[in-house]
Amino acid sequence: MSEIVRVRFAPSPTGYLHVGGVRTALFNWLFARHAGGKFVLRIEDTDAARNTTEAERVIYDGLRWLGLDWDEGPDVGGPHGPYRQSERGEIYERYLAKLSGAGRVYEDGGALRFRFERRPVVVDDLVCGRVEIDMSDPSTNPDMTIRRPDGGWIFHFVNVVDDIEMGMTHVIRGEDHLSNTPKHIQLYEAFGAPVPRFAHIPLILNPDGSKMSKRDAGASVTTYIEGGYLPAAVVNFLCLLGWSPKENREKFPIEEIIARFDLSNINRKGASFDSQKLAWLQGEYLRELPPEAFHDGAVAAFARAGLKPEAFPAEYVAAAVRTCLGKVRFFSELPEYAGFYFAEPGEPPAEPAAKHFTPENRPRVEALREAFAKAEPFDAATLELALKATATELGVKPAVLVHPVRLALTGAPSGPSLYHLIEVLGRAKVLERIDRSLPRMG
Repeated sequence: MSEIVRVRFAPSPTGYLHVGGVRTALFNWLFARHAGGKFVLRIEDTDAARNTTEAERVIYDGLRWLGLDWDEGPDVGGPHGPYRQSERGEIYERYLAKLSGAGRVYEDGGALRFRFERRPVVVDDLVCGRVEIDMSDPSTNPDMTIRRPDGGWIFHFVNVVDDIEMGMTHVIRGEDHLSNTPKHIQLYEAFGAPVPRFAHIPLILNPDGSKMSKRDAGASVTTYIEGGYLPAAVVNFLCLLGWSPKENREKFPIEEIIARFDLSNINRKGASFDSQKLAWLQGEYLRELPPEAFHDGAVAAFARAGLKPEAFPAEYVAAAVRTCLGKVRFFSELPEYAGFYFAEPGEPPAEPAAKHFTPENRPRVEALREAFAKAEPFDAATLELALKATATELGVKPAVLVHPVRLALTGAPSGPSLYHLIEVLGRAKVLERIDRSLPRMG
């Protein structure tokens, strides 16, 4: 009978949720889902002075936002609880007694240390390969503190105890923990417990090659939640920070990633955090949203900007939103891109206004206004024909009319399709805005 894969994500609730931690959670989750195993959430809250309930909530919210569900954890329970280290003191005492009985623990200045066996330790890592660390010299590998003088437990000890008690078959974590692994292996062996398979994934790097830290811009998952990113885009991006499908493609639906995920496809070298690639993926996923989902997200974005789309007829709002489909990367760009549907446009930028709001263009725009006043039906196709016919009569290219009328109607030199936005605004509003712009042309 083959073993059931069990992996875990074990964050500390001491601050915001770092993208490095989330990428670790994601790789564990993918490994479990690919293998039909279990993904466990464990809260390592032994640092009472720094832990906060709010930080724990941020962990739950961030993982759920990304769609990373867990099979066992503090909030859902399970057969190996409790799942907060602060609630597992009796278990740690029992394991400490085992080590003490074997003569592997001694007191040092009020702290308790684990006595290492002085020998080389081999780590057969599923990503890094065979790594041998010689622990013979106590000056370079001193015996490990497992309990502080104040009685607090040290990470190395409780981490191993919990992995034993919870039956972890694999430990997938950041490469910065590789140096700790020989120490952990000695603990497993001292307890007479099976040693899990280790996989140390590459660090996330800034574009300059430095390790991404909590202080770096974009390091918090909350940044992406509040920035309007789609969870699917962030998950896709994080997968590519270390995992390579061995083909020239960037966009992968989560179902395909689960089916293809394998530790053998994790790169050895550090993964560079490319915010431009993330923004590109965001745009790709936003463009593929079903129209109903795009509509809801767009309306919410306009409302957050104070534009009150709810004050307009539902048909008008729906038509306005349709002109924005596939045109922006973020919902947050919509108020600037198409806010003119719900508020009078402001002053256009100086440079395009100086170029297109000219005395020479005033009679041309007046002629176009008359064409729009007579256009029947007032739809995009008819309006396009009217503009082109007016341009022909005036002996100018259509662009000569397009630019000033766009500025007059939207206050911006670019935006949704001109003829479609004119149709949506409606004849009365279009003529009114053109009339208001004419005095600016001299």
